[in-house]
Amino acid sequence: MTTGRNKTGDLREACVKEALAIIAKGGIDALSLRDVARRLGVSHQAPYKHFPSREHILAEVVGRAFASFAAHLEKRPRSDDPFTDLGNLGRSYLDYARKHPLHYQLMFGTPLPDPDQHPEMMLKAEHAFAALNEAIAKLPGRTSQSDVDLDAMFTWAVVHGMAGILQTRATERLGLRKATMAEATAHALARIGDALGRPSRKQA
Repeated sequence: MTTGRNKTGDLREACVKEALAIIAKGGIDALSLRDVARRLGVSHQAPYKHFPSREHILAEVVGRAFASFAAHLEKRPRSDDPFTDLGNLGRSYLDYARKHPLHYQLMFGTPLPDPDQHPEMMLKAEHAFAALNEAIAKLPGRTSQSDVDLDAMFTWAVVHGMAGILQTRATERLGLRKATMAEATAHALARIGDALGRPSRKQA
């Protein structure tokens, strides 16, 4: 029953790609290893050689989303000024959410597989969060890890909220001017900088 493509190709990779396609069409509730096998034209047992359960293939898909997200954040423009660098990180975050809405939904909008059972997935998630922690740690006055973690959560909450708003059409229904929405991202990121102690121009 195995197709020629899967005889010569990588069945594991094919399963992951097919799982993502299933999720894109029907959401995570539609995902099953049996359906992955059916769509690939292989034995219904074939995917189990690589993924013991549906949760394992879902963890792989989510882990890859986190890895892609972290790589995108790492490619942001860098600055010696920590507040500018944090702003660049925020813009990179929002850019990823806009360009990869399915990955973003998988990471932050769906129940994740059990982290204790899928440590590799969590390592990739922690890598993405580490980019934010490192940027916050460079700000002046951060004397403890608790300070860094709290400010990172605050920053994440604001940027995540903005990403969610931009992915909906709620602003159109509220009658907000397009000019306002065009400025909203820069305004939110600037306010984060202000809240975290960025010196004013007069002080700088």
